[in-house]
Amino acid sequence: MALRSLNLPGVGTKYEFETDKGDTVAIFFTKTGSIQMYTLQKNCNTPSAAEMSPVEARRLGNILTGAIIEADQESVEIAFSALADLRITIHTFFVTAAVVGKTIEDLQIRARTGATVIAVCRHDRNIINPPPTFVFEKGDAALVIGESDHIKKFEREIMVN
Repeated sequence: MALRSLNLPGVGTKYEFETDKGDTVAIFFTKTGSIQMYTLQKNCNTPSAAEMSPVEARRLGNILTGAIIEADQESVEIAFSALADLRITIHTFFVTAAVVGKTIEDLQIRARTGATVIAVCRHDRNIINPPPTFVFEKGDAALVIGESDHIKKFEREIMVN
């Protein structure tokens, strides 16, 4: 299953390999930025093709490697099949009045919900891994990580008005 690559002047780069069963898979990274994938089954003359944007190609790569990402409006869920089907959710919350003026430690976020605040955006400035003494202010957006149940509990218990 050797991977072959070929620079195609004016077109882009082609990567191709043959599976153990004799099928051929070819990926073209075009100069226009799109990615084309062709598959040709063994003993077949007509290939199947799909054209993808770079985002769609990365999503396919994540699926093939087991790191599935499902995006929602303000959250992303990542599944790692190699880690006993671990699913992690990352969600953005705009802080409510119930949180303003309190620290992460005051709120006992991790102890109460299992979720962790991994970043806060304040006035277009990102604060990565805020300490327990971090005080939330009006207008802050908090990036929270945990299992889906942790995120729901965070929203229900911490972000209440």
